[in-house]
Amino acid sequence: MANSPSGDSMLDRLVRILDSFDAQTPSLSVSSLARRAQIPKASMYRLLDDLEGHGLLAKDKNGQVSLGLRLWELANRSAATVGLRKVALPFMEDINQLLGQNTQLSMLHEDEVLIIERLSRPGAVVNQASVAGRMPVHRTSMGMALLAFSRPEVIHGFLERHRDLMNATHPHFRAEMAEIRRNGFASMDGYIDVESTGAAAPILDDSGYQLAVLSVVVPRDSGLLQPAAMALRTASRGISRALGYYRER
Repeated sequence: MANSPSGDSMLDRLVRILDSFDAQTPSLSVSSLARRAQIPKASMYRLLDDLEGHGLLAKDKNGQVSLGLRLWELANRSAATVGLRKVALPFMEDINQLLGQNTQLSMLHEDEVLIIERLSRPGAVVNQASVAGRMPVHRTSMGMALLAFSRPEVIHGFLERHRDLMNATHPHFRAEMAEIRRNGFASMDGYIDVESTGAAAPILDDSGYQLAVLSVVVPRDSGLLQPAAMALRTASRGISRALGYYRER
């Protein structure tokens, strides 16, 4: 793709524009967007017209810019998630009904936990996960379960990039990984919200490595952790079988 006068490609600029939005800032003024994307304001106005015309960005009556519905449409065609979400949803609905708590489906992506589906529940404990949102690996049961059941080279690479962080937060990392693999699920108390406990079980392929993870957040000391772990493990095995990956080990 052709370069801009500053030397960066138009694709680089497009990615920086789209990356400027997050859960905390779903909309921005043109000036703020230009500043975040490191693009001159005059150029930003020209790019905005093109992106708005293709439905990739949208601008409201107050001039605030947000991501366009076209992006949502394209993202929901992703081959990596469409089949998984379709198969997982009935199992997620069962857990949602059984436990009365919010239920998430997540994947490991770019050293973070990416939430690809979430079922809410009225009256459920506070849960910070949101669809298309990202959460830290080291502070979530989702992340630790995904890491524990990752291929060795994935674990090694993650540790190389985040060794100081993991040494500080998980000084007994290898023992934790072994326990999660032995139990078939991960649980963490109060890392995100002090009054909750997260539980997560991996969805595995034929080799025993994670494809994704199924999780819930339950009230701390509620007695729901063990029933949640059992339900998650059962559902995760069911999803693996339905995807054609799981065989008894």
